[in-house]
Amino acid sequence: MKIRFLGTYNSQSRKTKFVTIIIDDILALDAGCLSSELTLLEQKNIKAILLTHGHYDHIKDIPSFAFNNTNETTMIYGNNKTLEILSTHLIDGLIYPNFTKKNHYLKKPSLKFFILEPFKKLDLFDYKVTPVNVNHTISSLGYEIISNNGKSIFFSGDTGPGLSDIWININPQVLILDLTFPDKMEEIAINSKHLCPKLLKEELLEFYKIKDYFPEVFLLHLNPNYESEISKEINDLSKNMNIKINVNNQGKIISI
Repeated sequence: MKIRFLGTYNSQSRKTKFVTIIIDDILALDAGCLSSELTLLEQKNIKAILLTHGHYDHIKDIPSFAFNNTNETTMIYGNNKTLEILSTHLIDGLIYPNFTKKNHYLKKPSLKFFILEPFKKLDLFDYKVTPVNVNHTISSLGYEIISNNGKSIFFSGDTGPGLSDIWININPQVLILDLTFPDKMEEIAINSKHLCPKLLKEELLEFYKIKDYFPEVFLLHLNPNYESEISKEINDLSKNMNIKINVNNQGKIISI
């Protein structure tokens, strides 16, 4: 399984991109920079998109991606609330065309929506995908993705504390988790349902308590205004826990 970290921030600038991860060049997790960071040819390779939730920084590039791929129908997966937000606030026929229907320039829909239910497994290409509810300010899903060779990842999307019920049901080699704020903003992290290093430590200790191992960890959704502070705190945490935690991940490509 090849994992490409296209964008890993919660704020967009010339150097910081909204969250998007690409698996094996064909499967996208979220769409914050899906079109802006991929070539047209790379976009045509994308066959399906798994959306975690409906906040703008995770769905931003769906319309431009659809414009660029009108000859194909790309599958969009998410919970009912996410797909409702997308269809009523972004590709609503006013801001952007409704790409799920044929019109005067679309010979066929360029997007097709599929509603996911938590813990209802999905066979998607060569992957087994399990969506799970995570703790965020709107209805949100995380995803366990298992390849046909048995390698697996868990992608949380945006989440606050309280992942232990998920840990019971998954066995990933890699965790890709929210880490938005430094520890001095712990209260803001809790109220906005994100993680800081202190909260991350608690979640990882709970994982070890349940599973008796630590997977490798990759962080995303960083606030770039606090990146240096977050990096220092995570590096200290990584050393203290003797676990590999990767904090600056945008542009990385890994294989498991």
